[in-house]
Order: sequence, then structure tokens, then C-alpha cells
Amino acid sequence: MNDAKYIGLDVHQATISATVLDSTGKLVMESILETKAATILQFIHGLRGSLHVTFEEGSCAAWLHDLLKPHVTQVLVCDPRKNALLKVGNKSDRIDSRKLAELLRSNLLRSVYHENTGIRTVKELARSYMTITRDLTRVMVRLKALYRSWAIPCAGQQVYASRHRAEWLEKIAEAGVRRRAGLYYQQFDALLILHQQARRELLAESRKHNATQLLRQIPSIGPIRAALLLALIQTPHRFRTKRQLWSYSGLALETRNRGNTALCMASSNAPRKPSPFAGSTKIITTIWKISSRVQPFGPPLSPDLSRSSTRRWLAKG
Repeated sequence: MNDAKYIGLDVHQATISATVLDSTGKLVMESILETKAATILQFIHGLRGSLHVTFEEGSCAAWLHDLLKPHVTQVLVCDPRKNALLKVGNKSDRIDSRKLAELLRSNLLRSVYHENTGIRTVKELARSYMTITRDLTRVMVRLKALYRSWAIPCAGQQVYASRHRAEWLEKIAEAGVRRRAGLYYQQFDALLILHQQARRELLAESRKHNATQLLRQIPSIGPIRAALLLALIQTPHRFRTKRQLWSYSGLALETRNRGNTALCMASSNAPRKPSPFAGSTKIITTIWKISSRVQPFGPPLSPDLSRSSTRRWLAKG
């Protein structure tokens, strides 16, 4: 007799809605749990058989995955963007957990990689570096937008230099706007220090892994790009084939045809071209910055050539 239990968890900050189904799809239990480790483990230990648990990717997904993995047969963190069934019909925590359990039993969920590959520190440092970089860029854009709003030309990087700061502030006639610019400069200085610190820590931690040296052998990949690729991809062995790695990195094409031909003015046109594949946004951004530096001289490569060249180098690495 199959004693498998399929558990769907709809996770929130304060509570978790849990639904348990047996191998035939019959409802075994529904419960609302407090989002605490002791409460969740007590619930899991009260069930018998091989336990298969699923919940959607979110802010608590990594913590919950590490908590449950030693106590159950399978933990599957699913991609909420792929769960179209959850958007159909009425919606509540109880209904969502029931649908997750049904999708898990039917093997219809797309998993999100959460295995521990020993690079958790690099991953967290990379997140900090990218977050601070975005914040710093946002402040720099705000500064230039402020000067442009008062018709003050501010091309180049001199507007950010500390030794020219007083000169730039004097160009603003309005006292309130000048104080606002001063606050932006203070925020810029604080973020610049944090950015340099995050960069140093990320580089120091990434040097401890052999994969960084392998990535550095690929043309146009420096220490920062190698560290970011290591943190974002984690390990190439998570993919079944190289083509899946290319798709995840945005180096493959995805074909979307809604009919073999497009009809226009009662005449048949050529078949539609495949649209570019949009993989992981962070990895695509990193890959495109690398591919834009492939040619040391001359204009950047075309998108198709950049994709194919970078893909060949990744395959060799």
C-alpha cells in the first residue's frame, strides 16, 4: 500500500495554511500553523509515511527548505509564476494549499533550485553587492535629475566628485533644492563606502572556490563577474544538459508560434521568427555586460553573435 503523503503549504509571515493529501488524492488533514520552527516540525512529526512537501518561492523559502529537508522525503520549492492553476477560481490560503498539494501529487510543479552547494556565503554577499549597486545607481540618477530640473548641465562624472561638490551646490539658487542635493550627496557618500566594502568581501570570499578561477579563463570575465556568476548559477550540475544552462542564462531561443503563418490583408506572410528567451534576469544582465566587452576594439557584437560567442565560451569552461 502506498503510504505517501503530499503536503501543500501556503506560507505567510505569521501563519501557514497546510493541506495533506494521500496517494489517491483524498483529503487527510487541513491545518493552520504558526510560522515557527517548533510548530512546523511538530506538525510534520505527527504524520506517518513518506512525506512530500511543497510551497512557493518567497522570502521564507530558503529557511523553510533547510528546516524541513532532514525530516521529510522530498521538499519542492515551486515557482509561483508557473502555477497557473492557483489563479483559477476562488482564492484563499486554504484553497491555495489544497491546489499546491494536488499539483505536487500530479507532478505538475516547476521546482526552484534550493540545494546547499557550499556557496551560501558567496550568494548572500553577491545579493548585498547587487542591492547596494542598485541603490547607489539610483542616488546618482536622482542627483543628475535634480540638476537637470534646474537647467544645469551635468554631463560626466565630475558632479559626483567630493572636491567639486561645493562648486556644484553653488549653481543651485534655491536654498531648499540645495539642501535636498546635499542630502543626496550624504547618501551617496555612505553608499559608496558600503559598496566598496561589499565588493572587497565578495571578492575575498569568491577566491576560496575553484570555480572562480575556471570562470576567469573565459574572455571578458573579471573577478566581479566571475563571483556573480558563481553566486547566481551556483553549480552547472543542477542542469540536466548544457542547453538548459544556456536557456537559464538567456543564451538560447524560445519559439512561440500561435499558428504557422501570420495572416495580413488576406495574404499569407512568412512564418514568425522565434522570440528571444528571457531566462533569469540577474544572470542575463551579467551575461550581456560580459558579451558587450567581448571585442576589445570596435563596436559591440550584435545580440545574436554575442549570445553564440558567450555560449561557446561557457561550454568550453
